[in-house]
Amino acid sequence: MTGFANQVAVVTGASSGIGKAIALSLSAQGVTVCIVGRRLDALEAVAKIARATSPRVLIHQADLAQVEDIQGLAMRLRSEVEHVDVLVHSAGVIALGRVETTSVKELDWQYSVNVRAPYLLTQALLPMIRTCRGQIVFINSTAGRIAAPGVSQYAATKHALKALTDSLRGEVNADGIRVLSVFVGRTATAMQAVVHEMEGRPYTPETLIQPEDVAAVVINSLSLPRTAEVTDIGIRPFKNPN
Repeated sequence: MTGFANQVAVVTGASSGIGKAIALSLSAQGVTVCIVGRRLDALEAVAKIARATSPRVLIHQADLAQVEDIQGLAMRLRSEVEHVDVLVHSAGVIALGRVETTSVKELDWQYSVNVRAPYLLTQALLPMIRTCRGQIVFINSTAGRIAAPGVSQYAATKHALKALTDSLRGEVNADGIRVLSVFVGRTATAMQAVVHEMEGRPYTPETLIQPEDVAAVVINSLSLPRTAEVTDIGIRPFKNPN
């Protein structure tokens, strides 16, 4: 297992859910964590927990739907840290609806956060990742593999994210950079609670993947020796027959 001593990680969507769980898991490994999210109060709460184990926690409030916020984030990161060993793209948004009736504005919003933001942030930070032969993680969705009815816009952005990830991997592997896609099924998060409400069905988080489950898989993959690269992982809720 590869250690995380003296490493720096940037985690988007770190104010809640999977991003929060990954950020806290990395901080528990002694990593300097740069947590990114829209809600400052939530980020501060995460930072308070992370500072118990991390040598340094940096808070970055940013709306990743805004290009200016991404540019400002990258500029601040370049001034605060010398390298980025781990970049985790966990921020994401979802809107449900049929192709016939759903506004293109919803598509543009999901594209801006789910595809454009990770593209721009990766592009901006790649020189800092390359210097330390770092690792990039894209938290995707099972919708990035199979598009169900009613989620065409969200699934389209997640299919696009898979294409971005696969192409990027082919471009940067020669530089010693590993790139991982994690295709996550329904997970007990605030976003999933909203999805259940939109679908008109009861929300039972105890039957779903837990954010900590995803974090454990990500940390294990990042920890592998450099003789191996995990490219794609699929995680789904376990349907226990008992």
